[in-house]
Amino acid sequence: MTNNKALTRVRMSDIVIMLIVGVTMIICLVPFLHIIAVSLSSKQEIMSDRVTIFPRDIDWHAYEIVFQDSRMLWSMGLTIVLTVAFTAISMLMSIFAAYPLTKEHLKGRSFFMMLIVFTMFFSGGLIPEYLLVKQLGLLDNLLSLILPGMISAFNLIILRTFFSTIPASLEESAYLDGSSHIGTLIRIVLPLSLPVLATLSLFYAVTRWNGFMDALFYITNSELYPIQLKLYQVVMNSMVTDLTAQEGAAQMDVVPEGIKAASIMFATAPILIVYPWLQRYFVSGIMVGAVKG
Repeated sequence: MTNNKALTRVRMSDIVIMLIVGVTMIICLVPFLHIIAVSLSSKQEIMSDRVTIFPRDIDWHAYEIVFQDSRMLWSMGLTIVLTVAFTAISMLMSIFAAYPLTKEHLKGRSFFMMLIVFTMFFSGGLIPEYLLVKQLGLLDNLLSLILPGMISAFNLIILRTFFSTIPASLEESAYLDGSSHIGTLIRIVLPLSLPVLATLSLFYAVTRWNGFMDALFYITNSELYPIQLKLYQVVMNSMVTDLTAQEGAAQMDVVPEGIKAASIMFATAPILIVYPWLQRYFVSGIMVGAVKG
């Protein structure tokens, strides 16, 4: 009888979890499917407000306008380069900061960790950050989108925790064979840390790809607009003049809502394509990095 009650509780908990997951998926997917449907629907269907999560009277004209806009394509290419550079630099700096902090003989290790944790809860604020970027001469410079957020304290702590789970005997064996600290890091530690490296790379990439507030504050040159800032302008501009100024009569064929939806999908698609390649590392990287403090 006791075993039956226990099984019943387990089954009920599984059902509750499945319901929560199902509701969460619906909440996340419905707006996304609606955006796709609007981007693919015709002007008449959008204006009549008959589009839900399925396209009606499929029309690719909105995507044609987006892909014909050279400034949108330039922003996309610029953002790809910026994201790759930001992710590579951030991971490099995070590795070089996290690995020494796993060494017990490092003097001041606790003090450095305290400073890192402190930055997670306290910051100078927007105005001091803007003044600092301005005094460094980084306004209208892509470095203003890289340097201020180059290292995440949260990601650094996860990486340090993961490094500390690697058996010390492996590193000691490498030292006995004459390997240096850098050699041990490259040949032993990093190959064993692929799950957490892939996970944190995804974190950094998504953060940079979705960021537009820093670009809004620091960038005024339209040639340096990342895709999210460009998308922000499209969504906020009801006339969509930045996309249709060269289209003439074509402006009358597609309502702004269709172009906005197509622009959103255009800006979202690359990160959605990359995510499945790194998703298999996501859970293992975070869980292993959170086991030990």
